[in-house]
Amino acid sequence: MTTVDASGGVRLRLLAGDNDGRLDTHLGRHGRAPVLNAEQLVELLRAAGLTGRGGAGFATWRKVEAVRRAGGTPVVVANGAEGEPASGKDRALLAYQPHLVLDGLQLAAGALGARTAHLHVAAASADGVRAALAARRGAGLDRVPVTVTVAPLSFVAGEESAVVAAVSGRPAVPADKLVRITDSGVGGAPTLVQNVETLAHLALIARHGPGWFRAAGTPDEPGTFLATVGGAVRAPGVIEAGYGVPLGDLVDAAGGATAPLQAVLLGGYHGGWVPARPGIEVSRAALTPLGVSPGAGVVLALPAHVCGLAETARIAGYLAGEVAGQCGPCVNGLPRLAATLGDLAHHRARPGLPAEVRRLAALVTGRGACRHPDGTARMIISAMRAFEADVAAHLAGHCRAVASGHQGVRR
Repeated sequence: MTTVDASGGVRLRLLAGDNDGRLDTHLGRHGRAPVLNAEQLVELLRAAGLTGRGGAGFATWRKVEAVRRAGGTPVVVANGAEGEPASGKDRALLAYQPHLVLDGLQLAAGALGARTAHLHVAAASADGVRAALAARRGAGLDRVPVTVTVAPLSFVAGEESAVVAAVSGRPAVPADKLVRITDSGVGGAPTLVQNVETLAHLALIARHGPGWFRAAGTPDEPGTFLATVGGAVRAPGVIEAGYGVPLGDLVDAAGGATAPLQAVLLGGYHGGWVPARPGIEVSRAALTPLGVSPGAGVVLALPAHVCGLAETARIAGYLAGEVAGQCGPCVNGLPRLAATLGDLAHHRARPGLPAEVRRLAALVTGRGACRHPDGTARMIISAMRAFEADVAAHLAGHCRAVASGHQGVRR
């Protein structure tokens, strides 16, 4: 694992130290976490400017404040489901630094007066976090008991309302948000759901303070984030960087590109394609004009010899199969959208095909029970923009990709 920041210096934060997952190593480096009340927690997060690292980038203090104001006895959930195939940051963090995550979970649960906490993780992480929890119980660290729930291998299992459903014993599928989860979630109690990386940052902010946290990143988006860099790079993996880091620095930190690049998928399968320009800054402010965001930190490099439309069609086909089956836009709209894009990608051209892709993307957007249709449509539309020349070539019966055949990219 590598750490870089926007200025090229080294920032050892979440991935600092021996990263062996042991409690004695953790306590030797960080010591015990402080104890905060709800007001102190909210003010600490507000001053630090920590945003959620699960993808949406929402201000963490606002969610905590909403739960605090809801009254009653809340529930706190750490979300490490990570159903995104191109992401590995949460699994890496839980393997190498589980106690930072668990410290953050205890800080939030204790401050809000929760009596129960949950850790929702992929199956690959479950045994490790259970061992970490057992070690902490032996050391008398955790005031709030933690229940581990194994997330199904599903793209939508990490969506906030799906996480609440899973820890409540129901299928891990998203729900219509008629009532906000911060008002009524697990068992009808006000519920705080935070990504495991967000909680790990909280554990460090509580020890070192907001000023220390803001020393990395940008004024608008402070701190570091974990990026999963894959595709056409020599050493795919998880990299820690400050927001504002140039895209080229992330690629270089992953060993550099294995071939000339034409585009990069930022933010994962619900993200968007951008040109492979090394100077593009990875931050919400810098990427918004390009129609994308850092999301959950996925950086997928696409080489020039791979067809961008074919790669997008592959991803769209996967996403169309990952629906919850609760609404028309997912059940009917996404498969049709993926099939139409597939016709364009694989030279089954017919008049008006690009317009049909855009029409179907607009039809599913904003009409689903969750944001899965929106994210899928956004990624596809970004491809139509990024690979505009390829669209024209495919309609004319040929492909601009240098290599014969589409080989795909590593994730």
